[in-house]
Amino acid sequence: MKTVTGIAMGALAMAISQSLMAQQVSDIEVVEVKGTQQALDTLNPGGNTLKGIFGDGLSVADTPRAVTSLSAEAIAALNINDLHDIVKAAPNAYASSGFGTPSLPSIRGQLGELFQDGIRRQGGNNGFGLPLSFNSVEQIDVVKGPSPVLFGSTQRNGGFVNLQTKLAPLSDSRGKVTLRAGRWDQYSAQLDYGTALQEGKSGIRLSAEYLDHGSFYDFAERESTNLFVAYRYAPSDVLTWSISAEYYDTDYPDNAGINRPTQDLIDNGIYITGQGVQANGSTVPGAGAIVSPMGEVVIPRNRVFTHPDDVNGAETTVIRSNLEYQLADNVAIRNITYYQYLEREEIAQNSFVEIIDGADTFENRTELDYQWSDKQLTTVGFALRYNDVLGYSQFTTEADNPIDLTGPISNRVISLTDAQKARLVELRPGVFVSPGAQYDVDGDGKGDFNLSDTTDSASWQTGLVFQQRSTWTEKFSTIGGIRIDYYDVAARDPLAPEGVEAASDNYSDTLTSYQLSAVYKLTEDVNFYAAFSESDATSNSMAGGTVLGGDNEIDPLNFATENTLYEIGVKYAPQSYWYAEAALFDQTRSLRNRDGSNSGVKTQGFELQVFYQADDVWINAAYSYLDARFDDAAAFQDTAQVTDVFDSSRPDIIQGSGVGSPSFAAFPASDSRVQGIPPQIVSINVGWKAADDFQVGASALYTKSFPLDFLQTVHIRDQYTIDLNADYEVTDDLRVRLDVINVTDEENWQPVFEGGYFGATLVMPNVPRHAQLTMQYAF
Repeated sequence: MKTVTGIAMGALAMAISQSLMAQQVSDIEVVEVKGTQQALDTLNPGGNTLKGIFGDGLSVADTPRAVTSLSAEAIAALNINDLHDIVKAAPNAYASSGFGTPSLPSIRGQLGELFQDGIRRQGGNNGFGLPLSFNSVEQIDVVKGPSPVLFGSTQRNGGFVNLQTKLAPLSDSRGKVTLRAGRWDQYSAQLDYGTALQEGKSGIRLSAEYLDHGSFYDFAERESTNLFVAYRYAPSDVLTWSISAEYYDTDYPDNAGINRPTQDLIDNGIYITGQGVQANGSTVPGAGAIVSPMGEVVIPRNRVFTHPDDVNGAETTVIRSNLEYQLADNVAIRNITYYQYLEREEIAQNSFVEIIDGADTFENRTELDYQWSDKQLTTVGFALRYNDVLGYSQFTTEADNPIDLTGPISNRVISLTDAQKARLVELRPGVFVSPGAQYDVDGDGKGDFNLSDTTDSASWQTGLVFQQRSTWTEKFSTIGGIRIDYYDVAARDPLAPEGVEAASDNYSDTLTSYQLSAVYKLTEDVNFYAAFSESDATSNSMAGGTVLGGDNEIDPLNFATENTLYEIGVKYAPQSYWYAEAALFDQTRSLRNRDGSNSGVKTQGFELQVFYQADDVWINAAYSYLDARFDDAAAFQDTAQVTDVFDSSRPDIIQGSGVGSPSFAAFPASDSRVQGIPPQIVSINVGWKAADDFQVGASALYTKSFPLDFLQTVHIRDQYTIDLNADYEVTDDLRVRLDVINVTDEENWQPVFEGGYFGATLVMPNVPRHAQLTMQYAF
């Protein structure tokens, strides 16, 4: 890892030195083109530029999709610290806890994709990857629906977040230091400094962030370091080259919340005690274990499913390059390059193992714009993406419901039996994982091993794209596009059992995507739009890898995930204090199940967001409605319902069914509501400048009641959260801000995992009231 980091920093230093040499012989007059960030005195998102989504930048108001764009100032004003916080401003962006680690966004009831500068980032895994630092980020754009054709086919299609990377300045020097302290010994520090190296032609920017967070939850501390350096070179008004490197090292918890989520737990905090017992009499948690209720207690909300001896960390390096060149008055070229190296290791005491022993991801995309006239713009592109993953995993022996969280910590340890070890492979002393394929060692015609996501796979994705932007009249314009992606994938078992030949397979396929959108300008301030998208997508395992199925072949269905979007909307963007948009949508997509299969999901909904800013006050409000249902598709849960955990020995406590848990329940194809998703969300944020040097603000979020499990036996009730803040400008350069989060100390709850798989097994208690103090010094 140190070698990779050294190469990245060395390459950046070489690029800087070469460009400095080039500048010495350059006598081209420079006209600096300013970036796309909002001015400091406005938070209005209507004028923000969305770079790359439909080629050359479009404003939010002119983009034919539902969009929430957050400038650096808006990110600070709304106190957005991770991907879960975007729900404060973006409709239909409610997320499960992701085992306490927001690694991907959730949009319209599904995990969304994460892009940076139009290139898909490596997230680590589905629902529980590595946390994301905003240290390198200058703007967050939340876009609904599948990714556009320029971005290529992806796995997650409810929507996506595109992060815009910080740019180095081409004039002057500026910087800031930000220090933050909060309850539970949560501390962080950030230094962000940029300066021009040659006025108007080049600049460099450095940003470093350190985070040391204690936690409200037991054994859930987090520590991370993020280092970012960016360089920009603009020798003329026709050429701009931005490159950056980012290094991120983090240790973080796998927090599964509280198990046995009965309605009494949700409503009153009442937890049913008693350790589960397997059929063989063992009290070690295992499949089918049954709990004889021993009593009821009010469980402390910090008593979550963690263990002090769990090991969980990740380390990654990212290199980015963005070159823009105006070849002629009517011809422009853009080249975007991305490389990421990722390592991750989790070894949990409940027998869960996930080790990414190196994942290399590279993508290069070139786009050529040809302006036929002021009304016709053609974009053609070529993209190449490579993903190489070596990873080991084991999730087949986890058993959460049998564990009594009120008992000794030893209750949470799952020591593998000899029989379980025989169905796994020892990766290193004491660490057992699944092989990457199935084998019949004893010759009885049945597979002898438990499969998870272990893989050694490599994929090449080659994409060709065509897009046409046309202005037909002063009022009517369209964007149409098509992309074809060819996949060539190889997967093999990296850890075959002794005495067998490692299985492997190769697969290739062609995926297509189409889009068509139209904008009609009703007035100078009001745009009506309609959008259609149809795309094929992939279904991948950890780190974007591809696994072998039980037949030791790559499943073709992993390349047959179909997605369709119909969306209409209206946007109001006067040249004043207002911005508003509303959208209606009908979308079908697929949900990747924990066993690697896919279930169709159909969603319909409505979204509304409004922004207003006057001289001394600003208001942002959003409303969303979502009806998400299985599309005549099967559904799966770790356990069918929470009563299955218990026997019937204590009907005064609970009338248990005695089925046992986990039972790996499968529900037949239906159009039932997708569990774990609130049907309605309302958010409002307000800020008031009470004096020249003093501001106050508030945020409120409301979610309507929704079922936690597929059978809808347990519901998370209507919930709300209110946050308050105050900002005092001590001097022109120094300001202090106080945030009080969950000021009314609500005892709210949240699903643990997207798609509802753990709906009858786990639920996350949200944190109580807490405060954080931020000091920022600009220089």
